[in-house]
Amino acid sequence: MKPDHLPTFTTEPWVIREPRLDLDAMGQTESVFALSNGHIGLRGNLDEGEPHVLPGTYLNSFYEVRPLPYAEGGYGYPESGQTIVNVTNGKLIRLLVDDEPFDLRYGTLRRHERVLDMQAGTLERDVEWESPAGRAVKVRSTRLVSLTQRAIAAICYEVELVSNGTGDENDGALLVLQSELVANEQLPGRDADDPRLDTALDNVLEPEQSRAGDAGATLVHSTRKSGLRCGAAMEHEVSGPEGIQVSTDANEDLARTTIIARVRPGETLRVVKYLSYGWSSRRSLPAVYDQVRAAIAAARYTGWDGLVREQREYLDDFWATADVEIDGDAELQQAVRLATFHILQAGARAERRCIPAKGLTGDGYDGHTFWDTETFCLQVLSFVAPDAAADALRWRRSILPQAFERAETLGLKGAAFPWRTIRGHECSGYWPAGTAAFHINADIADAVKRHVAATGDTKFELEVGLELLVATARLWRSLGHHDSAGNFRIDGVTGPDEYSSIADNNVYTNLMARQNLRYAAEVAAKHPRSAARLGVDSEEIASWRDAATAMLIPFDSRLGVHPQSEGFTDHQRWNFDDTPAERYPLLLNYPYFDLYRKQVVKQADLVLAMQIFPDEFTEEQKRRNFAYYEAITVRDSSLSACTQAVLAARTGHLELAHQYLAEAALVDLQDLAGNTDHGMHIASMAGTWSAVVLGFGGMRCEADGLSFAPVLPPSLSRISFGLKWQGRRLRVTITPDEVEYQLLDGAPMRLRHHDEPIALDGEGPVTAPTPTTEWVEPVEQPAGRAPRQRG
Repeated sequence: MKPDHLPTFTTEPWVIREPRLDLDAMGQTESVFALSNGHIGLRGNLDEGEPHVLPGTYLNSFYEVRPLPYAEGGYGYPESGQTIVNVTNGKLIRLLVDDEPFDLRYGTLRRHERVLDMQAGTLERDVEWESPAGRAVKVRSTRLVSLTQRAIAAICYEVELVSNGTGDENDGALLVLQSELVANEQLPGRDADDPRLDTALDNVLEPEQSRAGDAGATLVHSTRKSGLRCGAAMEHEVSGPEGIQVSTDANEDLARTTIIARVRPGETLRVVKYLSYGWSSRRSLPAVYDQVRAAIAAARYTGWDGLVREQREYLDDFWATADVEIDGDAELQQAVRLATFHILQAGARAERRCIPAKGLTGDGYDGHTFWDTETFCLQVLSFVAPDAAADALRWRRSILPQAFERAETLGLKGAAFPWRTIRGHECSGYWPAGTAAFHINADIADAVKRHVAATGDTKFELEVGLELLVATARLWRSLGHHDSAGNFRIDGVTGPDEYSSIADNNVYTNLMARQNLRYAAEVAAKHPRSAARLGVDSEEIASWRDAATAMLIPFDSRLGVHPQSEGFTDHQRWNFDDTPAERYPLLLNYPYFDLYRKQVVKQADLVLAMQIFPDEFTEEQKRRNFAYYEAITVRDSSLSACTQAVLAARTGHLELAHQYLAEAALVDLQDLAGNTDHGMHIASMAGTWSAVVLGFGGMRCEADGLSFAPVLPPSLSRISFGLKWQGRRLRVTITPDEVEYQLLDGAPMRLRHHDEPIALDGEGPVTAPTPTTEWVEPVEQPAGRAPRQRG
């Protein structure tokens, strides 16, 4: 539910600006202003630490184990979960002005502005504050998490004394800065009524080593149960008036560098704080200690200006391809860039670790990754940051041993990838939505297929893809069966829609499994020696092809639509008219058994199948299916609006597509789900790119090339987007009259525009007409669940 109070962000193309401090919306701004590189995540907390809603410093895949209690146990239930840990906080810089703590809840706040600069990759803060004793200071800070030096974050913190107007030359103040590393921070309580938030863990870090130097310190801790070891180090460069004193002390959970200076009006005390983080499940204490010390030495060698310059150069190169330009909706333009920025932050330097559903912006979902990664995030990254996408899939390969073990526990062959996890073990205690959602295995295979097509990287297909494809194909061949009519059925599974469970022949799952089986057979046949080393022979390949050919795809000929799963269209419809707005989301207000037996859809399921497999449906079926499922989809998941935007655009509902795109893009800037305080909705962020490129751009990616079917809603005057394709960079620009295709670099290529061939040689753009959109019958949503109308 959308909260009653929202922060005031200005609408600007390349920055998110909060012109004044809003304590009531602080949880949301902490997430929006979070900085990350996929390895380190720093929530956008204030430098002085308080006030806060949720302090957060995260390292990707650094977790603690917790028990999963059950009222009634059962065979195959996961026994323990994994929860991301709030690690040592190095953001803290506390300030005292003539012994008055710099605390915005006291004194007079004359000015407070924060700016997330998406081109510079920095969070800037500008404050003017008067203490209760009447002493005024200006505080300016700039924070970054380096995209070029994986282990590094840094803060430039400046304090200037403001004259009190007396003209007294001795009108100075004593400033004391306490720059800290703090482990085992006290965390706030959680909302026990919302299962999406899970449980925070306190005091999980055991101290192992603390060392202090002249201007810095290092702390090393390990988790009590998972046995992971993390190190955090800080160093400082201090400049300002003469007579500055610097000292450092450290104990088990706290290291503090204290900086003292006498500052007069107009003088500035400047501190650059370098932070380094690292962790390992295998390295010894000395090795982790040396790891973070070496990283911080490299950062100091680069210097603050060097880090800022590297960050800008990295992002200039990224935006040259990844930027999406939208003319005619300034609010949406800003939101789409923020979404793209957070997708990059979530995966850029994850490097063979998972991409969590919240990235590293908060502790929502316990820091777990889901199928969101492959179906939404990698859809973007394979085309704009392919190295990050490849690393995410290499991480999936690295957890195959756990997936094999899980499949064996379930009595299946191949690999059963976990529904939710951090390090590869199944962490879902609710098996109908977790274990039964086997489609995640095919989602991984689909991401491999798409990545190989987008990059042309056949070496990746052989070295990483083949093993994933074989393992997942074996799962489907084991899970499904041929019935007496010869159909291959996959019964008792849960598709993307979590308001339906343990269903037979979910269309999305069966189409994804069919593609998985066919692609596995194709790649195994292409690389017979490597496949043989995995135990694959011609008989097994033939069995995959047979199952794919015989795959059952249900169709309701009475209604002329595809049921989401077999028998779904025979269920009673949910009573939408008598469901008040305050009882959404339904999962928090109605029992699952009632949701499971009714026609009500949490998130796009059959509609997502049409997005991924457009050739499996006729144009008439797409229109009828889209209209049917619009009427019963309530979008209680942030994953839904972006997919509905794609199909709305493809079926001619262009203004509806615009509305759904805006909902997906603004989910966190306007806190539409009411839980942004626990992290950004990374998959919805990724879905905004899909809504633009796959929806309005009509892009389809196949091994033999790219095709586009661009359309433009009347409310927008221009859309432009870029992507990488097999070593090339391409930009597509859509206007009401024409579409421009430009090959920015790389070898000449061919593509299709509304099925017409176009050749690009890099000599200049090629244009083609934008088709006229025909009128289509309007569709309706459930009562009260239409996309939000913006002014």
